[in-house]
Amino acid sequence: MKDEKVTRQAIIEPFIDALKPLDYVHAMWEAGAAAFNRIDEWSDIDLFVVVDDGCVERVVSEIEKTVCSISGCDLTFRLPEPTWHGHSQIFYRLKKASPFLLLDIAIMKKSSKDKFLQYKIHGAPIVHFDKSGIIKDDSVDAELFLERLKKRLETLRTTFPLFLVFTLKELNRGNDMTALSFYMSYAMRPLIELLRMKYNPYHYNFHTYYIDYELPPDIVKRLRTLFFITKPQEIRSFLPEVEKWFMEEIESIDIEEVTKKLV
Repeated sequence: MKDEKVTRQAIIEPFIDALKPLDYVHAMWEAGAAAFNRIDEWSDIDLFVVVDDGCVERVVSEIEKTVCSISGCDLTFRLPEPTWHGHSQIFYRLKKASPFLLLDIAIMKKSSKDKFLQYKIHGAPIVHFDKSGIIKDDSVDAELFLERLKKRLETLRTTFPLFLVFTLKELNRGNDMTALSFYMSYAMRPLIELLRMKYNPYHYNFHTYYIDYELPPDIVKRLRTLFFITKPQEIRSFLPEVEKWFMEEIESIDIEEVTKKLV
């Protein structure tokens, strides 16, 4: 008989049982889809664990033991350190679980300042335990965030028309794959960033992540027609529409309306 797959809860509970009793482990919560109430059968498991500064490797050992007790893993990847976010981060694909239930575990030192607890950006975490009162909304400085957004907006105002020619250059050379890559990077990506500033500014730099949930359906539908290229010639025909849309949006974006969404 085929082995039954391990469920999401059957993966999470052993981590609570293993880590909560340890006095050098302070908190554990779930982020990602769980924090936005969007868990489905394809959601992975994003766990954050806060530990005493000198105990990261001890906790990694406990995590490895727990993974083995659940089902073992057939693929593991630990981000080289120092990581871009300053925390230790390890991915595990469990042998007896769906590959979609990929474990993504970040181990954070207690002294770390940024624990990705800005609820307006990262969602409200699912708390599994918190022995030290660590898990609370790290409110975003809306004024500072707005200043960064405005600087980025001005950068886009210059770089979009400046770099759009890169796509045409590669089309003219017959370098279709490079042209497609540049189309996504220098045409579609800045357009999406601009639209996110307008509709969901806290996620303006999330690129396509959550885009189907956070942009209006008519905008998503229009983007989709420009996103899926069936032949290289379409890139050339789509570019003017992308450019026109971008210029319309950047000239009409209302900073006051953006500011209201940040409050």
